[in-house]
Amino acid sequence: MRIIDGHNDLAWQLRVRYGYDLDRCDLATDQTATGLQTDLPRLRAGGVAAQFWSVWVDQELPDPVTATLEQVDAVHDLVRRHGDLEFAATAADVERAWERGRVASLLGAEGGHQIDSSLGVLRMLHRLGVRYLTLTHIKNIPWADSATDEPVVGGLTDFGHDVVRELNRLRMMVDLSHVAPSTMHAALDTSNAPAFFSHSSARGLCDHPRNVPDDVLGRVRDTEGLVMVTFVPWFLTEECRAWADEKDKQEDAEAWLAANPLPPVGVSDVADHVEYVRDVAGVAHVGLGGDYDGVEALPSGLEDVAGYPRLLDELRRRRWSEADLAALAHGNALRVMRASL
Repeated sequence: MRIIDGHNDLAWQLRVRYGYDLDRCDLATDQTATGLQTDLPRLRAGGVAAQFWSVWVDQELPDPVTATLEQVDAVHDLVRRHGDLEFAATAADVERAWERGRVASLLGAEGGHQIDSSLGVLRMLHRLGVRYLTLTHIKNIPWADSATDEPVVGGLTDFGHDVVRELNRLRMMVDLSHVAPSTMHAALDTSNAPAFFSHSSARGLCDHPRNVPDDVLGRVRDTEGLVMVTFVPWFLTEECRAWADEKDKQEDAEAWLAANPLPPVGVSDVADHVEYVRDVAGVAHVGLGGDYDGVEALPSGLEDVAGYPRLLDELRRRRWSEADLAALAHGNALRVMRASL
């Protein structure tokens, strides 16, 4: 079954590991031994037929716009080098790539810091093919509050609302992963597009601030939107959340990790979040956004991009119909893309 995945950080790994020298990393061959979670053979094995490649850059970099352009260039280079990939900017592009047997490759920028408070930069990213902007990353920016920082502006400033309106005008998706609940609501108050989360899970199951609260899930349903459930362990179970919180307090994290391994977490925990979003927002409003190559630990059975069939099999065991699985895997994402891009 074809999978559309909402978020993969391979481009950042290509930067920090290889300086974007793709001659040093042959993604046409299995890269498991290198520690990468993504390569073309495993994308095929996992049924990934369309991937939003994240062009995220670290919020601490002094020139985020330049770094973002380098990320965009790296993904374009990746697509040029590999005939199995085809660049896409719309749902129609995705379907054309499928007709040719290729993996559709889309771009998403993971943080409002990457436009440096400039609508002109946002417009240029759109021209380069970027099709969603995550409004914040882990820290606040001057015009929006992050889920994992102390609130400052109460959601969005006037300029933040202008960003949302410009995203709507450009037909780019307003990605609400990483933002504070107040920012989610402020953006949805302004946006005329479906609510969209590229890689978040359900706060009703795991009380991590990166997850989506129930009242926002209601707005996802009401706007015909989409939550692409992510596989980050500390967004899935309270045990993993507490473990991650404790790890972050350690001065010697390596020694602490040796004595305190990640609590058990697996495919069934991801399936629980998929079902929770379905139960609150509806089966038409849930998708998948693994966050591969953006996280150092993953659930057992979902260690790399080849793992998606195991999740679908778990949902089959829970009596999901093939039609509902197809909606989860790609149908819901295509619908939101048609409405938004």
